[in-house]
Amino acid sequence: MRWSWKFTRLAGVDVYIHATFFILIGWVFFSHLAAGQSFAGAAAGLVFTLALFSCVLLHEFGHALAARRYGIATHDITLLPIGGVARLERMPEDPRQELYVALAGPAVNVAISVMLYLWLVMTSSLVPFAGLGVATGPFAERLLALNVFLVLFNMIPAFPMDGGRVLRAFLAMRMDYVRATQIAAGIGQGLAMVFGFIGLFSNPFLVFIALFVWIGAAQEGGFVEMQRALSGIPVYRAMITDFRTLHPGDDLAKAAQLILDGFQTDFPVVENGRVVGILTRSDLINALTQKGEHSLVETVMQRSFETADSGEMLERVFSRLQTGAFNSVPIIDRSRLVGLVTAENIAELLMIKEALRTRMAA
Repeated sequence: MRWSWKFTRLAGVDVYIHATFFILIGWVFFSHLAAGQSFAGAAAGLVFTLALFSCVLLHEFGHALAARRYGIATHDITLLPIGGVARLERMPEDPRQELYVALAGPAVNVAISVMLYLWLVMTSSLVPFAGLGVATGPFAERLLALNVFLVLFNMIPAFPMDGGRVLRAFLAMRMDYVRATQIAAGIGQGLAMVFGFIGLFSNPFLVFIALFVWIGAAQEGGFVEMQRALSGIPVYRAMITDFRTLHPGDDLAKAAQLILDGFQTDFPVVENGRVVGILTRSDLINALTQKGEHSLVETVMQRSFETADSGEMLERVFSRLQTGAFNSVPIIDRSRLVGLVTAENIAELLMIKEALRTRMAA
């Protein structure tokens, strides 16, 4: 995700912090000062916010580790002001597995809540929840209350919340996966309208949530529809075969000229017939600014990237394009680079299919 910085790597997963997260941190600190609290009080508010987002991070690792159980890798986890995002390689195809992965995140918050509750009981620190505030009350009990809220909020049966995926998984056990997604997305958009209507007359934050839910439901529905349209089509029918490559020893001036000469934005870097990296347009532009055109491709290229086999089904590659960091996927046949697949040429294939279908129906 753009404007994100790597914070750490835990359990084999890179953790990033988005730039907007620091805006939240600053807002929390200065809002405490503006409310008349001391510097120590503002710092305490900041510590509480970081503790809360530690719980959010553990929530996302719940999804990641559950997905790993089914052989699904997690590209990374990014912390945002509205929560966390775990970019899974793909969602499980088995509804029961998707149910397990979706519930794993909220289950982490339930476990945290139980542990905090037991601690409060053992230390006789529990106070009535009615006396709690965002900045008032025992630290552990406020954290407990917000973990409970995270569970309830995430279990709303609407995409992109976990509850939407839970609903889809239950429906998919009884009907077609695409139909299950359409129903779950429809329910999510219905709830978004309710949230938005209530928010207009009460809390404007509900309007923001409504937009978030509406967009998430629409994206999930569109993504699954696209996958169905691509089902059964092998990669070789859609891949680009007229493409350009670079060598690790080429300079950036050559890469810049290739961009000007053609349509590619990502370039496979090939050495001894094997793809060893990808040079993206954004990395190239940044390197030209910082290092100049005489720098070598090997100093800029990405060495971690996705590939696909020429006989693989297109819907799987489309899923990787949606969740990955690159605009294209190199296609390999017997260890040899034979093509590229991009979101643009997938869209072109679908337009051609639709035009031919319309012609036959006429």
